Amino acid sequence: MPKIKSAVKRVRTIHKRTLRNASLKSALRTNIRKLERSLVENNRQVTEQNLRNALRVIDKAVTKGILHKNTAARKKSRLTKKYNQQIKQVV
Repeated sequence: MPKIKSAVKRVRTIHKRTLRNASLKSALRTNIRKLERSLVENNRQVTEQNLRNALRVIDKAVTKGILHKNTAARKKSRLTKKYNQQIKQVV
């Protein structure tokens, strides 16, 4: 444990940020999992809503510094591609 006042403050700050980042990462993974589950179930309305939510959470993760912008673009592209393929199969 640090003895210097500024170092003690940094430890507290890092702990808060770690908790926030873990929460946001968990929400991100949860939304992606929900989307992938709804793709299997073939419910178009639910899938569309889950896609919007997943894309929104991915964008938020970029603004918070959780994901790199290229990683987010790749994830969004792949999820959208899966969604479009699933829509073609249903129609």
